[in-house]
Amino acid sequence: MAGDDGVLAHQASATLTAAGWSCWTTARRTLVYVSPDALRGAEWVLPDVPLLLGGLPVAWEISARAEPDQVLMAWTAYFTTGTPPEALSAFTLALDARPDPAQGLGGPDSVVAALTAQGWQPDMDHPETTAWDTGLTSCFTLCALPELIEDQDPREGLAGWQAWAEPIAGQQHLWCATFSHSTPHDLVGAFAAALASPAPVKRRVLPEAAVGQITLVLPD
Repeated sequence: MAGDDGVLAHQASATLTAAGWSCWTTARRTLVYVSPDALRGAEWVLPDVPLLLGGLPVAWEISARAEPDQVLMAWTAYFTTGTPPEALSAFTLALDARPDPAQGLGGPDSVVAALTAQGWQPDMDHPETTAWDTGLTSCFTLCALPELIEDQDPREGLAGWQAWAEPIAGQQHLWCATFSHSTPHDLVGAFAAALASPAPVKRRVLPEAAVGQITLVLPD
């Protein structure tokens, strides 16, 4: 609910650079990052004409493949503007630490467990695949994915994880994240755990729609 404070590009870039990923600027003015083993990649796509999720432009696309020369990515995760940078950093660090980024570990229950461990509540109708924050303004669910989500599995109708924050019901989303079908559940769980963490985060500017729904903690 705290938004990205306008630092989503900078903080994610700093995380990837510190991990030793190389970077270059494309002709479309996007930024591409690649891990030393060439199995993991990330792209800041906002300067281009990005995909829309929940009416918001995708800012980061992060993906992985099984072999360096494999053209098709095994999976891709999409994060719009407004995504909390702490959660995105947790996802990229977990990805960087995995010896095999294309192979999944654990099942979907691990994602819901990561959320409920932080106080989120399982959905009444779909408790095994969906959880809500206590204010019912943020949701994490395993469901059918929108079009144009890239994955190594070409079958239609496959489920993947989606998450979003909607401070005011029926109004504009604050941010959205979508993980293609083959995205490892443990990586999604790392994002979920950071997202649901009750630990305070530093912000200079709060999203207007979320004012009144965020607990403010003043520095000592």
